[in-house]
Amino acid sequence: MAEVIAMLEEFRGIAPLTAEAAAARFLAHGWTPGGKTRDGVETSWDKGSVGGWIRTFDGGAVSVSFFVWIRDVDESGYFDDLDAVYEQGEQVLADFLPEIEESRLAGHLIEAEQTEADRDEFIRLKKWTLDGRFLTAGVIQHDTDLPVMVMVVLSADERQWLCRGPGLTAVPGSRRHAADPRGLRYAHLSASGQ
Repeated sequence: MAEVIAMLEEFRGIAPLTAEAAAARFLAHGWTPGGKTRDGVETSWDKGSVGGWIRTFDGGAVSVSFFVWIRDVDESGYFDDLDAVYEQGEQVLADFLPEIEESRLAGHLIEAEQTEADRDEFIRLKKWTLDGRFLTAGVIQHDTDLPVMVMVVLSADERQWLCRGPGLTAVPGSRRHAADPRGLRYAHLSASGQ
């Protein structure tokens, strides 16, 4: 997970954070382009078992996301024991949080209040502000037939990690976890591949 911490340290020093600047930092740190471009900028990056991507929002705001752990669905197309997979993700998150909190970022992190939207989207999470931006680390699954992931998101706006907006849609009736009273999942349907 050191790759993610190194990139977060790099991005902390970029103001304003642009897609071009983020892509240049990924390349400079030896990440491999994933072949997905938007407006001429590579948006998907890989290094070892970690994936990263850059997303640009209306108005030019940029978020950078990483998946540090991923567990794909079973052969059935779903998870045979979803609760066990959530527990695995929660353990990976618990093991990863000290790496963030004890890194060189520590003196700049201020724990942030979790919103209802945070709790609706993430199975488990921790959120901070980092020099005026939001840093969220959590376990997430966008739909029951999609992987469970541990993600880290750095964004200028606390809502930018939400999987909602143009090209995104709510999928009613999906089972998330017992704490989700609405039973909604947000699936990414963007043709851009973002």
